[in-house]
Amino acid sequence: MRLNKVDLNLFVVFDVIYTERNLTRAGEVLCLTQPTVSNALSRLRKTFNDELFVRSPRGMAPTPVAENILGRVRDALQLLDASVLEGDLFDPAVSDRVFRVSMNDVTESLLLPELMDDLGREAPNMTVQSYYTRRPDLPTAFSSGELELAIDIVGRANPQLCHAPLFRERHVCLVRPDHPDIGARLSLEQYLALEHIHVSSRRQGLGLVDTELNRMGYQRKIRLRLQHYMVAPDVVHRSNLALTVPSHWAQKTGLRALELPFVMPAQDSHLLWHKSADGDQANRWVRERIIALCS
Repeated sequence: MRLNKVDLNLFVVFDVIYTERNLTRAGEVLCLTQPTVSNALSRLRKTFNDELFVRSPRGMAPTPVAENILGRVRDALQLLDASVLEGDLFDPAVSDRVFRVSMNDVTESLLLPELMDDLGREAPNMTVQSYYTRRPDLPTAFSSGELELAIDIVGRANPQLCHAPLFRERHVCLVRPDHPDIGARLSLEQYLALEHIHVSSRRQGLGLVDTELNRMGYQRKIRLRLQHYMVAPDVVHRSNLALTVPSHWAQKTGLRALELPFVMPAQDSHLLWHKSADGDQANRWVRERIIALCS
């Protein structure tokens, strides 16, 4: 198969079918009729001499061949898209680009007020959409075009992703100002005797604090598990529960912050983006704004 004999639009159809797992929904995303999508899939099947997608109880399931080519197809589409964007003259004053950014709610509360104030002055037509994407899902979200940027810890090295350090974060323990059992300092014995709030986007599993405590042979009691930080301070204000959080955010809660009675490794948060967007002028401009605000 030679590239000059293939309609490149078919690869766009392939990517959307893979994401939607349904030909009708794929047509809605692409603004095409379902027969047109079916015809494109038929041409793809002939090109690759494979079914690519087969009907299953969960929709159009990809074949091994489809799974094998997915990454390279998405990388190629990203590079083509970036090439077009790099050729455009970027003017933040008139740009109407939409930037989808993955970050947790603590980072949102720290970054977005200043970022949106910055964009309001320099890029009033630019739109930001913030929602959290799990760390293991970031490479796929970038390559599929679902995300432009992410703020997270750098996990396993991935040659498709670029990153820049933003800030180093340590943790503190928060309790209500008039907590009856806690004075000016917090001992390890007191920390372990407290009942705790654990914030995690996962339904189960240990967090950084519990992993470190377990490593030392200790275990704390989790009374409440939440998926977001924002509601946790309200619970702490009205109870004797404790909340261990990043120190940058602690001052916004109105709670008493105490140094942890054990050593917690600092967390380095990074700004991440797909390598295909490295030269995109708009992406670079937003990256520079975020890095400047976090510094």
